[in-house]
Amino acid sequence: MRPATRLPRLDPNTPSPARIYDYLLGGSHNFAADRDVARDMIAAFPRLPQVFAAARAFGRRAAWFLAAEQGISQFLDLGSGIPAARNIHEVVQGADPAARVAYVDIDPIAVAHARSVLRGARQAVCVQADLRDPAAVCADPVVRSVIDFARPVAIVLSSVLHFIPGDAAAADIVAGYLSAAAPGSYLVLSHYASEGTGTGEARARAIYSQAAQPVTGRSLAQVTGFFAATTLVEPGIVLTPRWRPDPGEALAAAEVPLHFGYAGVGRKT
Repeated sequence: MRPATRLPRLDPNTPSPARIYDYLLGGSHNFAADRDVARDMIAAFPRLPQVFAAARAFGRRAAWFLAAEQGISQFLDLGSGIPAARNIHEVVQGADPAARVAYVDIDPIAVAHARSVLRGARQAVCVQADLRDPAAVCADPVVRSVIDFARPVAIVLSSVLHFIPGDAAAADIVAGYLSAAAPGSYLVLSHYASEGTGTGEARARAIYSQAAQPVTGRSLAQVTGFFAATTLVEPGIVLTPRWRPDPGEALAAAEVPLHFGYAGVGRKT
């Protein structure tokens, strides 16, 4: 078990991954320090907001698929970030009004805003915790107030594992959550790709890594390895916009370069 993590306090002068992400998605829950970093990244790599939007859209599509087509009624969204339009609980409760969602994030602004958004929401909670400690997260009483790990649950790790620098550490995190989950649970995962990084993308990544948090890109084989204990759902591990796009959203092959990263969903057997 990891030693207890000292959770961060609000510091508006230090760029935050969650708040930078919020700005890149067009949100307003960010500070000048976050906006400065995000604008420098966009200047280096203008397609960056589109990449972030594609990752968020994948999470929504995967959640709808699991709730509407696979009967999953519990979702643990790890590193959930600052709420945006059509959050996971809104998506899945549109398919199943009884669906339950636990959001987990380490950023105090993300948690505070999520709790504000969730005020009055049915069966949806948010806790401030370190996702790197699966045992502590899964034992959290607020998480357990909506998640029953004896029943299938969707473990959502969307655009977060690339913040874990060690391959073994990242694999241990995935294994920790899957081991706590019942058979029939699902892993939902998207990840930054290491192959084919262009000059602008590399520059944006360097800006982000220096100002906020280092990012570790991983190959298709490495990302596929996270699903070793699961059976992959079709179409397998693909570039994010290609995972079951909604009608009218499919992009031509030339429009989906590697910088969109990889995404997949797998079922624990």
